[in-house]
Amino acid sequence: VYVERHLRATTLFCTIKIINYYTLDIHKNMIDTVGYFLEDNLVTNKLEQVTIQTIKNLLHIFLYNNVFYYKDKIYTLMKGSPNTMPLSDTLPNIFLFTWQKKILKEIKSKNEFFGRYKDQIFFTWNNGNEEQLGSFLQTIRDKKPNVQFQKLIGTNVPFLNAFVENQNGELFTRVYHHPILPRYTLPYVVGHSKLAHGDWFRSALIRAVCYCSLIEDFTLERIYLELTCLANGYSIFFVENNVQHFFSYFHADTMRYLKDQTMYDKFRHDWFGYMTMQYELSDKLQTFNDNDCLI
Repeated sequence: VYVERHLRATTLFCTIKIINYYTLDIHKNMIDTVGYFLEDNLVTNKLEQVTIQTIKNLLHIFLYNNVFYYKDKIYTLMKGSPNTMPLSDTLPNIFLFTWQKKILKEIKSKNEFFGRYKDQIFFTWNNGNEEQLGSFLQTIRDKKPNVQFQKLIGTNVPFLNAFVENQNGELFTRVYHHPILPRYTLPYVVGHSKLAHGDWFRSALIRAVCYCSLIEDFTLERIYLELTCLANGYSIFFVENNVQHFFSYFHADTMRYLKDQTMYDKFRHDWFGYMTMQYELSDKLQTFNDNDCLI
């Protein structure tokens, strides 16, 4: 969007939060949706050696036999399944893949950007004003009332942990901290907490440089992360060691004290290249693993 100059001064951003992600529909409709999805995307009626009907039968066993005990009574789920099970993420993902086609059909021809992670959707809109977009989404809501969602439309919106802003056709991003969540807290870990929090700190710094398009926002986020570690009992040495390792990876030690946007842009570009390389390596390792080529 930014590099190819598809972002206009009038471009709107929209985020959608599915609020009933794990209870989208009754079991029968969920099983039927998976069946239709497989029929549309498989060359034959089999997924490897398993037929579509067998998959539907297994889903029937899984969904209709989820029960739990509470205060001397046994309950069964009429919709959804426990969100602690991986399959409980796969089923709504397939369901929403079908549902989101209504949005994609409208925006695909307009060369818009669209992305979804589980129950959260982000897309750009150049096909009218905020009222027209709201009317379009209301039409989708009316046609599929079982998918309950909240929407946010504007030139700046939060999405996942990022704040995305359109300033007269220029894209700006930074890390987003939800106002309801407590500040200056470290993630809970089991085991070697110092090692785990060190890994988290460096990952959070990488996220900051990737998210923050302005050096001022990156500096504020870096200071926030440093204070978070200090407020939770870690030493100055712990903070300095991890920060130094982060900047020295690309021989940019002076970046910590500079406010040069041009140098920062190059620093970000290096990190983006590094992350792309890591993703490609991860994909290759996964392919080798799938083909039993790893020792």
